[in-house]
Amino acid sequence: MPKPADMTTPPRYALQATAVCLGFLLALPLIASTAANAGTLRDKIMERRQERKEQRAEQAAEKNEMTEAETTDLAPQGLPAGTKVLRDIAYGSDKRQTMDVYLPANAAAQKSMPVIFMVHGGAWKIGSKTARGVVENKAAHWLPQGYIFVSINYRMLPDIKPLEQADDVAKALATAQSKAAEWGGSGKRFIIMGHSAGAHLVALLASNPSIAARAGASAWLATIALDSAAYDIDKIMGQKHYRFYDEAFGSDPAYWQASSPTLQLKQAAAPFVAVCSSIRPDKPCAQAGVFIDKARSLGMQAMLLPQSLSHAEINKNLGLDNGYTTAVDNFIKPLVAAQTIP
Repeated sequence: MPKPADMTTPPRYALQATAVCLGFLLALPLIASTAANAGTLRDKIMERRQERKEQRAEQAAEKNEMTEAETTDLAPQGLPAGTKVLRDIAYGSDKRQTMDVYLPANAAAQKSMPVIFMVHGGAWKIGSKTARGVVENKAAHWLPQGYIFVSINYRMLPDIKPLEQADDVAKALATAQSKAAEWGGSGKRFIIMGHSAGAHLVALLASNPSIAARAGASAWLATIALDSAAYDIDKIMGQKHYRFYDEAFGSDPAYWQASSPTLQLKQAAAPFVAVCSSIRPDKPCAQAGVFIDKARSLGMQAMLLPQSLSHAEINKNLGLDNGYTTAVDNFIKPLVAAQTIP
C-alpha cells in the first residue's frame, strides 16, 4: 500500500512558487531603484537637451544682434555717384563719439534738406557706423531723394551701459541738428532711426524726452525703430532671458525700468514706427505691439510694421525696392513735407 501523502508537507510546486514570490519581493526594491534611476536619467537627458536648445537659441539671438558688426565696411563704390562723405565728425571727447555724414551729389545747392539719423546695433557692445548693412541701401535710397544720411558711433559695453549710451545718442543728435545747416540740411527735419540695440536707444529717446533735452537736442519728426525686442526690460529680466541682457542691464530693477521705453512712455511724442521680425524665435513683435498700443492710447501717430525677414535683413533691406521701404517712406514723407522750412 502506498504511504498516504503528508498534508502538512507543501508540494514541490508550492515550494517553488514560494521561492519565486520571495525572490520577487526581495527584488522589488532593486526594480524600484532601477526604475527611479532610469526616470532620473531620462529627466537629466531631457533637461540637457533643453539646455542645449536654449543655448543654441541664445547663440542665434546674440549672433543676430551682432550680424551687422560682422559685415564689411561700406566701400566708396557702394554709394550713389557724387556722394560726399564727411568722416568722423566729433560730438564728444571720446574717440568713439563720432559720426559720418553722407551728402547727396547736389548738396551744395540745397537748403533745409531732411536728415536720416542712424544708430547702429550690436547688443550694446559692438557695431560700427560704417557697416554696409547700416548704411549702403539706406544711403542709396534716400540720398537721391534729397536727404542727408548721418550714421553715428557711440560708447559701448563694458565701459558704458545703455542709459549712458542713450545720452551719447542724444548728444550726437544735438550736434547733428546744430550742424545741419552747414551741410545744407535742416535741424528741424530729422528722422531718427536705429537697428537692434540702436532701435532700443532711439525708442528710449522717443519715450523719455528729458534724455534728448539734457543734451540740447530739439524735437524731431519721427522715430523708426528697426527690430528691437527690448521695449520692456523689466519684463524681460523677470523671466528666462538671454544672458547678454544681464551684461547690458545688470540686476537693479530701477535700472531696468528706467531703460524700458514702454514704461518710460507717459505722453505723446513724435510719430513712431516699430518694425519687427515676425520670424524671430524671441518674438520681438509682441513687445513692439504693446509699445505701439500704448503710444496710440496717448494720442501718438504710431505704426507696427511686422516683416517676414530676419533680424539682419530688416536692417540691410531697408532702402531696397520693396513694400517694406515703401511703407516706411509713406510714413515719413508726409511728415517731412508738412514741416515748415525755416
